[in-house]
Amino acid sequence: QVLLVESGGGLVQAGGSLRLSCTASGRTFSNYVMGWFRQAPGKERAFVAAINWNGGRTYYLDSVKGRFTISRDNAKNTVYLQMNSLRPEDTAVYYCATADSRDYPPPGGMKNWGKGTLVTVSL
Repeated sequence: QVLLVESGGGLVQAGGSLRLSCTASGRTFSNYVMGWFRQAPGKERAFVAAINWNGGRTYYLDSVKGRFTISRDNAKNTVYLQMNSLRPEDTAVYYCATADSRDYPPPGGMKNWGKGTLVTVSL
């Protein structure tokens, strides 16, 4: 089965940076789309960014464009989310996900999820 493990979360001051990583196992990583989602306290889980199978296309939530960058290293089975100029409203649990598709959005939705990593941005 597909296993996704996130890392890199933590506490950072507003304006700071963090890089999240998600390492995948269980199938050929390079064939599939990868995405990052987040769930803030009291809110539903929401899309943040996605990257297609070969890294040629990326997609972002409007509020993170220009601040966050998604990338992938298929040789390392890892997808990254570089987060700069962090704001308190970015505070959330961040989840890595994948689907049975090469591009985003996948017709059947994201199928496999990690357990999440907490990002807390203080004033």
